[in-house]
Amino acid sequence: MPEPKERVAVVTGAARGIGRRVALELAARGYAVAANDLRAPGATLEELEGVGARALALPGDVADERAVRGMVRAVEEAFGRVDVLVNNAGISLIKPAEETTPAEWRRVVEVNLTGPFLTCRYFGFLMLRQGSGSIVNVSSVAGLLGISDRAAYNASKHGLVGLTRTLAAEWGGRGVRVNAVCPGWVKTEMDAEDQAGGGYTDEDIAGRTPMGRFATPEDVAAAVAFLADSGQSGYVNGHALSVDGGWYADGSWESLRRRKQAPSP
Repeated sequence: MPEPKERVAVVTGAARGIGRRVALELAARGYAVAANDLRAPGATLEELEGVGARALALPGDVADERAVRGMVRAVEEAFGRVDVLVNNAGISLIKPAEETTPAEWRRVVEVNLTGPFLTCRYFGFLMLRQGSGSIVNVSSVAGLLGISDRAAYNASKHGLVGLTRTLAAEWGGRGVRVNAVCPGWVKTEMDAEDQAGGGYTDEDIAGRTPMGRFATPEDVAAAVAFLADSGQSGYVNGHALSVDGGWYADGSWESLRRRKQAPSP
């Protein structure tokens, strides 16, 4: 059994991108980390162990209820508790709504929304039994705004913000806080894959963002770690924290926004 004061975090989608960086950030802050992905995220586990963290692989599809229940059993057996759940696993789909098939819609919603519901439900049982815990759902600026050619993705991320607020209302009084982060575009492998389809360029994103750049995985991980830590955010519950360089706040037209940005070096 772990030491009584050991904090345990579960991070889904931890093989790469935001999830990998979140896992490493929490490990650096003293958490034991259970890292999930479709397949065991071996490279992430090696990095976690390399910084001295206790690490556990949780392979499985978050949209599969049986797999999620198995993850919960594995965490309970290994650590006896869970203090933080970060729902980061997600998939993208860039396609006009009229061309999106029902099968594509279902898969995006299953991974991006049903998956977090299942992990919240089953890991939430442990947290509610403990009387403490923090859940951080990784939504998106696309969970706050409509962005063309992303009907399934946008709907799933809007739904995730709604799930966050509902669980915060239900569980906050029982010691479990539930919040979300809403990143703008982040430089990750998913971004590279989406850009390869020709839907947008680096300049499109930098030009739309008041701060004039993409987010980094480190930007998002720092926000997640803040919301995870009851010492830093203990009275924050049901909040959707934009980590988007001002994207959601800025209603300017393009030429005005660009005039306010610092000139490129």
